[in-house]
Amino acid sequence: MNTSPSASSEPPPSGATPSASHGHHPQAFWLWVLCLTGVDYFSTLAYQPSIAIENAGRLAPFATFLLVLVTLFGAVPVYRRVARSSPHGQGSIAMLQKLVHGWAGKFLVLVLLGFAATDFVITITLSAADASEHLLHNPLFRDTPGWMHSQVGITLLLTLFLGALFLKGFREVIGIAVVIVAFYLMMNAIVLIGGLKTLIAEPHFISEWATSLSRGDLGIESELSGKPLVWYSALFLSALLFPKLALGLSGFETGVAVMPLIKGNPTDTEDNPAGRILGTQRLLLTSALIMSVMLIGSSFIVATLIPLEQLQQGGHAQNRALAWIAHGSDGQPLLPFFGPSFGTLYDISTITILWFAGASALSGLLNLIPRYLPRFGMAPDWVSATRPLVCVIVGVCLVVTLLFQASVSAQGAAYATGVMVLILSACVAVIIERFQVSQRSGFRRIPWSTVLITLVFLFTTVDILIEKPDGLIIACFFIGAIIVVSLVSRFVRSDELRVVRFQFANAESRFRWNTLQHIEIPVLAPHRPGGRTLDEKERELREWHHLEDDIPVVFVEVSLGDPSDFFQEPMLDVQHQGGRYVIVVSHCTSIAPALAAMALSLSVTRPVELHFGWSDESPLKMNLGFLLFGEGNVPFLVRELLRDAQPDEKLRPRVVIG
Repeated sequence: MNTSPSASSEPPPSGATPSASHGHHPQAFWLWVLCLTGVDYFSTLAYQPSIAIENAGRLAPFATFLLVLVTLFGAVPVYRRVARSSPHGQGSIAMLQKLVHGWAGKFLVLVLLGFAATDFVITITLSAADASEHLLHNPLFRDTPGWMHSQVGITLLLTLFLGALFLKGFREVIGIAVVIVAFYLMMNAIVLIGGLKTLIAEPHFISEWATSLSRGDLGIESELSGKPLVWYSALFLSALLFPKLALGLSGFETGVAVMPLIKGNPTDTEDNPAGRILGTQRLLLTSALIMSVMLIGSSFIVATLIPLEQLQQGGHAQNRALAWIAHGSDGQPLLPFFGPSFGTLYDISTITILWFAGASALSGLLNLIPRYLPRFGMAPDWVSATRPLVCVIVGVCLVVTLLFQASVSAQGAAYATGVMVLILSACVAVIIERFQVSQRSGFRRIPWSTVLITLVFLFTTVDILIEKPDGLIIACFFIGAIIVVSLVSRFVRSDELRVVRFQFANAESRFRWNTLQHIEIPVLAPHRPGGRTLDEKERELREWHHLEDDIPVVFVEVSLGDPSDFFQEPMLDVQHQGGRYVIVVSHCTSIAPALAAMALSLSVTRPVELHFGWSDESPLKMNLGFLLFGEGNVPFLVRELLRDAQPDEKLRPRVVIG
């Protein structure tokens, strides 16, 4: 028997609503699509060097080097595997949802969506806050009226402007991202070249930095401060400080999310888009290599050339270290053309990419939420509409901005929390998948390399959560809100028909189904397999419901699949047994909607009757069973579903309880 959903299908029955629509995305060469990831990933250069110095002091180059090693040998291999396993851009959340079934899988998805929402929302608020900080420190902006110098106010305005553009119909354009990223990387490359040229011409900057480290002048509070420091102590302390630099790992989940935009090979198929997967893997590696060079270069230049007091609280280089260099380093430019004019160009490039990073994050949320929640029945219908969802997201961003007072440093840990939890979920998904497909046995079946990098990410995540739980608090708020809305929505939407279409086990089943639609079947009787025989069931049915012997009865045997799914595509195996038709239904997530949809589909020439037996179970218990397990008070639920799906009583199938 062919049980493939592709065997045959028919359009959705009356009242059914598909869970999601998948539109066609314009596709481009992977290198151009990389820039969509880059607006989020590369924009962290605007504040990452300053945050590295703030948390690791003069050890920032060592900690950044460890960050680069973890990126290239940990995050990149993991997400290359994620790209291969989710070629349509679903990412690690969808991987785990496939690997963990039932309500546990749905709950896991809701939790991860909470952390993903934290990641994207903080991306919007932190990027807007850093953009406002660059704007406030620009010499041309200093001459504006004093009331315009509120960082919180500017951040709120940038966020509102972002939401207004999306409400008007803003579309993310790859060409714009290419221009923004190219200009931004060029400006940063010029700054880094200027710094390296200065270090080569004046090596005393490096020797002074090394001398300060050797005598324990770390620039941060530590138990090793003031004590002679050797290289292995520096590496050990840098490893402990590594979680504070976790912002440099952002962008990988976005790299997988943009997969549908990557143009593959002509031979690609929907099930095996090998060209698109290869392009995404190249995108991930290339972006990581570019970012690694930029991170190492910027951290070394900032640590050696910028006085620590300029990078600390209240310093002119706080959260804008490279911009401070571009503006001429307080009258001491590293290159002759560094100064107000070049610095303003650098600020323009930085503010633009930071704003576009917020646009990318908002676009990601608009794609992420409708992809999961409505399909699970865990969101009202309006979340699939862009404008209401934009208003909700922008409102949350405004609240978060006020809570953190538009502080870049204060939001860093919250941002890192969302980033690290998503990376950790990707690692867990890859471990489970590699373990399941491995042909080895025993301990050799465990992918130890992925386990090792997962432990590193786990340590990083736990350290961030313990030291600065802000991200966890925000994530818990999102998780709680999502779960509450999900439960309420699942209850409110329980009267939806929920059947997208019928699938057929084989060609004979489809032929018999078409036959049943045109021979005026008067009675449809559900039968629970494993109890009474069909002969006994039919004899009792005719006796209790007063059916004459010449009235044909079609029996329906339904077996439940995963009741946590909301929409369903039942598989029908229409059999002919002992002179009667029996419809065996599988892949069913809820019995009542499946029976109602079948009755509507069979009522072609005249309404059919569904005959049920009486149940003595508690109504509360039965309704709860319907919501959670797809069973419950089936006769009454079928009647309500039919009333909503077919308003005309003359055409509506009847429900008879005996």
